[in-house]
Amino acid sequence: MSSSPLAELYLQYVDCLNARTLDSLGSYVRDDVRRNGETVHLAGYRELLHNDFRRIPDLRFSIELLVADATHVAARLAFDCTPVGEFLGLAVDGRRVAFYENVFYTYVDGKIADVLSIIDTDSIRAQLLGPAAHPPA
Repeated sequence: MSSSPLAELYLQYVDCLNARTLDSLGSYVRDDVRRNGETVHLAGYRELLHNDFRRIPDLRFSIELLVADATHVAARLAFDCTPVGEFLGLAVDGRRVAFYENVFYTYVDGKIADVLSIIDTDSIRAQLLGPAAHPPA
């Protein structure tokens, strides 16, 4: 993993998420933060995370790959968790799933200003429905 100052900030942000100390999220995220092209603001971003923790009680962010430069962080996050009810439009109903998120952050003045997230929903669907859910192309 990278040892840049921005990488260190990102590691602190992930520690904040894993500790669920979302009251301190403003130390890492700008008030006008955007997520996947939409301005959600800090309060909305915090609420998205609260909802994730409610739907996935054992949610933990595990960094598999981290690359950082002066203004951007790219990370591959691994998840092995047990969502309850529906997750990403799929009826998970308490079954354990493992998947990845590829996420790209833009930092402005030392805080996250923009988040672009891609979650591997195909692997979740295949785990829940079997390989027939996604035949090879």
